[in-house]
Amino acid sequence: MGIKLMGIAHAKQKFQRSLSARLRAVTDTTGTDVPKGHFAVYVGEGKKKRFVIPISYLSHPLFLDLLNKAREEYGYDHPTGGLTIPCSEDYFVALTTGLNSS
Repeated sequence: MGIKLMGIAHAKQKFQRSLSARLRAVTDTTGTDVPKGHFAVYVGEGKKKRFVIPISYLSHPLFLDLLNKAREEYGYDHPTGGLTIPCSEDYFVALTTGLNSS
């Protein structure tokens, strides 16, 4: 039983690493290159990092909470010209990893 649980934990960790790598590959795009069905957000404290994420996240309650926080903090007119999410990059990656696995 313990070995099986360790195997599951290892598989989950491996999945998260591959997902994070895929997220980084998408976020490294610059300019206006956003694939159909996705949108760009800026995340981080201090220097913001650009993430391109699927629009399906818009229907998830946890992501909607982040959008509400962004509205409260920045309103609808932010100087970067893009949607800025007020959270740490680590939290955002963990959240999106969880959304992809559900």
